Amino acid sequence: MPLTRGRYGVLNPSWLLAGTPSGLDRRNLDRFDCDADLSALTTQVMLSVALPLQAGDTVSSLAFKSGGTAAGTPTNWWFALYDPSGALLSQSADQTSAAWAADTTKTLALGTAQPIGAAGVYYAAIMVKATTVPTLVGVTLGRAGLSTGFTAADKVLAQTSGSGLTATAPATIASPTVVVSVPLVGAS
Repeated sequence: MPLTRGRYGVLNPSWLLAGTPSGLDRRNLDRFDCDADLSALTTQVMLSVALPLQAGDTVSSLAFKSGGTAAGTPTNWWFALYDPSGALLSQSADQTSAAWAADTTKTLALGTAQPIGAAGVYYAAIMVKATTVPTLVGVTLGRAGLSTGFTAADKVLAQTSGSGLTATAPATIASPTVVVSVPLVGAS
């Protein structure tokens, strides 16, 4: 992205550090902000993370990065994209027992690429059913109340919902609980 003023180079440093991607590259956090190996997941519970998207984006895949703990004996895991109101847009295929090693980025294609018609905060979700769920790279807010923000207009940064989930993402984010762990997520 070109910068238009200031004493900066011609290109955005974050874009350069991302390897100058040619397609869509949206992230909820800068890598420099990620300072934690998060125990953010509970088996069979969905975690959804705020992901700002722009009108004109087309999201075809989502990516999360595991931390120092790999998934142990997974039986179901998937990623999903929800609209700003919490309605399911698309889900990846269930990865069933596919391995997910420590310190590994997993990028999963959505079942249907999603054109984004309006800029807003969408939600990228992850669910892992496993004997040991992986930890995720991200940030810890310190207090769950910080996830809801400073004003009523602020968007929730991370929340859990559902229980007993397996192969299919719920149709909506229902009865969410805000959490302190905000994992890094990317959309392409």
